[in-house]
Order: sequence, then structure tokens, then C-alpha cells
Amino acid sequence: MSTSDTARYVRLRVDVVLEIDGPAELTEAAEARIDADEFMPEEERVPARASVREDSAEALAYLVEPFDLIRDVPGIEMVQASWSSEEVEYDPDALEWDLSEEDEAEEDDDDRS
Repeated sequence: MSTSDTARYVRLRVDVVLEIDGPAELTEAAEARIDADEFMPEEERVPARASVREDSAEALAYLVEPFDLIRDVPGIEMVQASWSSEEVEYDPDALEWDLSEEDEAEEDDDDRS
């Protein structure tokens, strides 16, 4: 059976660091999303609103939808998605934030194969 006859699964990992320069606007947008969610039970809305008011990372998690990243990509179907957000200390000059370093490590692994 050729690869064209079988389903292939690919895990796409995306790291994004965002600067929140409008926390009030972020919270407002997250609360609007919660209010508009027709599937969220009413008893879950109060704690959800409280969590987005207290934590910008939580507010962001309510607004990011992984399906939106791949919605218009032809030939794929999302099978599973998960995501999280957290506040981090960010120093663009620190080695831990050098994303090209990860690419080089992956290339080294490929070369050894």
C-alpha cells in the first residue's frame, strides 16, 4: 500500500510569544467570547469570566482556536487539538528563546539517521 493510499498523521507544534499591551481589551474580548458561547452552560460562565479577569493567559486561551490556523488548508482534517497558554518571563536575547537553535538540533538529528 503506497503512502497515498493511507492516512498520514502530522503533529504541528507552534510556539508563539505574545506581548499583551492591552490587558483590558483582551479581557473584554474573552468575556465576549464566553458570553457568545452557546454550548457553555450558564453555571460555567461565572467562573470562566472570573478566570479571564484574573489571568491574561487564561483570557488568551479563550480567544485562540487552533482550527482557525488550518481552516483553509486543503487536503487535511483536524483529528485532535490541544493548546495552553502561560505567562512567561521573556528575554529575546536569551538562548532559550532562540528558535533557530531548535531547527539546528532537528537537522542534526536528521543527519544522524
